[in-house]
Amino acid sequence: MTAGFLYSLPELLLMGAAAIIVDLLVGDPKWPTHPVIRIGQLIRWLERRLYRTEDGGAAFSRRLRLRGVVLTAVTILTAYIVMTVIVIAADAVNRWLGYAVSVWFVSTTIAVKGLKDAAMRVYRPLAAGNLDEARKYAGYIVSRDTAHLSEPEAARAAVETVAENTVDAFLSPLLFALVGGAPLAMAYRAANTLDSMVGYRNEKYRYFGWCSARLDDVLNYIPARISAAVMPMAALLLRGMSARRAIRAVFAFASRHPSPNSGLPESAAAGALGIELGGVNRYFGQESERARLGWPLRPLAADDIVGTVKLLYITCLLTWIGVLALWWVVR
Repeated sequence: MTAGFLYSLPELLLMGAAAIIVDLLVGDPKWPTHPVIRIGQLIRWLERRLYRTEDGGAAFSRRLRLRGVVLTAVTILTAYIVMTVIVIAADAVNRWLGYAVSVWFVSTTIAVKGLKDAAMRVYRPLAAGNLDEARKYAGYIVSRDTAHLSEPEAARAAVETVAENTVDAFLSPLLFALVGGAPLAMAYRAANTLDSMVGYRNEKYRYFGWCSARLDDVLNYIPARISAAVMPMAALLLRGMSARRAIRAVFAFASRHPSPNSGLPESAAAGALGIELGGVNRYFGQESERARLGWPLRPLAADDIVGTVKLLYITCLLTWIGVLALWWVVR
């Protein structure tokens, strides 16, 4: 049996490498037909039909967890099945069309360029001294309150987002694409979108979003640990960054993060840059202390956003080279 049902492992590796290039060149066009937008619409449609507000109690929490399991299963299976049908249909018309369709859809699950663009929308006004504008764009990429962020806090929001999403928006979807092609990559993107929409530990989603949040943790487990190896190598190639400090930070701080995965890339980035991430965030007016990662060798600044984006891109480049090297070995 070939990997990814239709394609061999060498074909999947080349598709993954090509999808990285497509994402870097095109990014994420904000088309209504973009699959992630459609996945989000499906999640909201299902949520309106499955979520219920009742009196508290053990029975209620069990029912709400079960409904959350249904939401998760239906969303992921729908994404996987629809993507499988599209790829099979394209491949049936022409083998090269099947390749092209697969590459395109895998590229939509990767968001390196989109992540860079979002971070730079925070950086540019911040570097120009327009803090209000930087706060506005920081609010687009983080769930914390951003109306009263200081300059270092706005920079931290962007740095943490880029570092964390080195896994969620690049390494994880790519890994699933290399294992199961566009269908498995899209299934991962569906799971990750579920987590971003309902995977919160607040009053509304504590039970309903439990399955989505835990599944996202499981799916990102291996890619997050890959990031802890690749990001220090990327730091080695960048002026002013320390690979040794990045590795030390991973071992010293990653376990302090409430997420079993996010602490790894965030600690690596903090160590490489010589800054401290984490600290006090505000959610709905309430302060929350997040684990502090890294050593504050200097204050956070707008330029650290650019540094983290460079770290992301070199991580992407090294991964791309690794994928091609693996293709050369197995072809």
